[in-house]
Amino acid sequence: MDISVIIVSWNAAKHLRSCLESVREETRRRPGPATEAFVIDNASSDGSAEIAAEEFPEFNLVRNDRNLGFARANNIGIRMSSGKYLCLINSDVVVRPGCLLNIHRYMEAYPEIGILGPQIVNDAGAVQRSCMGFPTTWNIFCRALALDSVFPQLPLFGGHLLTFWPHDTTRRVDVINGCFWAVRRSALDAVGLLDETFFMYGEDMDWCRRFRLAGWPAVYFTGAQAVHYGGASSARAPVRFYIEKQKANLAYWRKHHGPQGEARALAIMILHESLRYAAARAAGLFPGRDRSFNVERSKAALRWLFGLGSQMLRPQFIKTASGGDSVR
Repeated sequence: MDISVIIVSWNAAKHLRSCLESVREETRRRPGPATEAFVIDNASSDGSAEIAAEEFPEFNLVRNDRNLGFARANNIGIRMSSGKYLCLINSDVVVRPGCLLNIHRYMEAYPEIGILGPQIVNDAGAVQRSCMGFPTTWNIFCRALALDSVFPQLPLFGGHLLTFWPHDTTRRVDVINGCFWAVRRSALDAVGLLDETFFMYGEDMDWCRRFRLAGWPAVYFTGAQAVHYGGASSARAPVRFYIEKQKANLAYWRKHHGPQGEARALAIMILHESLRYAAARAAGLFPGRDRSFNVERSKAALRWLFGLGSQMLRPQFIKTASGGDSVR
């Protein structure tokens, strides 16, 4: 098998059918790589699994009895697959014609590539940001102060979100965001599966860092394209998922930079959310500019971040964190 496509779904029926239809068309394209496909459903309650079972019987369907999270569900599909390459595709992504074929040809031509991401566009065809730089103390500080928004063309300030680069050229990058990954099996065997301590978010930074450390670079590839609608699952509970993103970011810092790095990141995240909260409150004072959701989101994030900060000052937490154990 040339390519194994793995799609994790959780209450994403709105987009899942379109995703599976686009993958089906790719698997039938000739000439094209031999492809198998898996749908891993995380106990959806909106009929997602039924859509896959009834309308796409050629896809291998796994019904989990509960929501296992993004990383763990993908790992189930990875273990079941046999492809030389694996494409991990979000359920709110539509694969453009020729995408899988072009990815296969490119990765065959460049065997040093470990993980690849195609160009991602929105439903209007505009290119979306789908990769970024590894987070550092400096670049997340610049993000917190919005320096990358004020000076988007300066690499000095835009190193995290790569604001200075229009995503219009094929190049090596630090992180491929997790809506669409193409992974070489031999590189995966060297790097290992996704870290299941990341429930949702953060696993993209962690995995790409592990690929880099193992000598397998990540590449952003404009020769293949996919449409990402975004928010298929997180839109159901946006504040909760926003907190999950904060948790994942801190878990990444803890894993790769230790307790001191996590403490620095926590302080910067509190600064970031405080500024966002103040800006949203100020904007809401003007007629016709409702920022109530932004206010509530940042308030919830600050409540959680300050709670964690208080916990980190406790001796028991410091002892546990310094021993390398997870404190999530």
